[in-house]
Amino acid sequence: MKTKPLVPALVDVAVLEDLFDQVPDVAFFVKDLAGCYTAVNASLVARHGLREKSQVLGKRPRDICPGDFGGIPSQQDAAVLRTGRPILDHLELHWYAPHKPGWCLTTKLPIRDAAGAIVGIIGISRDVRAPIQTREIPLQVAEALNHLEANLSDPITPSALARRAGLPPHRFARIMKRFFGLTPNQFIAKARITAASRLLRETDHSVADIALSCGFYDHSAFTRAFRKLTGTTPARFRAG
Repeated sequence: MKTKPLVPALVDVAVLEDLFDQVPDVAFFVKDLAGCYTAVNASLVARHGLREKSQVLGKRPRDICPGDFGGIPSQQDAAVLRTGRPILDHLELHWYAPHKPGWCLTTKLPIRDAAGAIVGIIGISRDVRAPIQTREIPLQVAEALNHLEANLSDPITPSALARRAGLPPHRFARIMKRFFGLTPNQFIAKARITAASRLLRETDHSVADIALSCGFYDHSAFTRAFRKLTGTTPARFRAG
């Protein structure tokens, strides 16, 4: 089913901005054809350790966030503006100022005018947090996730986790979405990269050894996955 294009004349950006100012775990933004912010909420400003929206407006992500953490979002914006293809619930690791990592699900949609031409981007990036207490997770699901955490070097798949939880894959996926806001694949990727991030910062193990211990079959695959979700390479992450 095709979604209708967003028409700026019908979107009261000021109202949306005011609305998202009341949602502290969601960053809201509108960008122009150059990828510059034209509207943001208070949460996005705070993520970058800034105080005023004026410090963000008119700038690109790479202007307010150094290195790959600013470069990757700017590349995403350019792709959406060029192709018109949205980015939906993309799991990625963001940095919250001053130096605090946090997982987000980012969505970016093209804004189109009445003629259908792309004129900007509108989107959100929401914090990934378990909405309910861990003790409320069904026991078999919790045991399956504990098995994942304890065996990250194994080639564990969503279907294998579902079997361990004693559930059909579709039902397991629904439970994961309900409890964590993530698909099983996203949860597995998050678990692997979170563990790898900790090892990079807290140990002197080689990047290749960390890759294998966290379930990646080689250094290159690990680097690609790490950069996709964090915006930087394992080596730069360790150095930073």
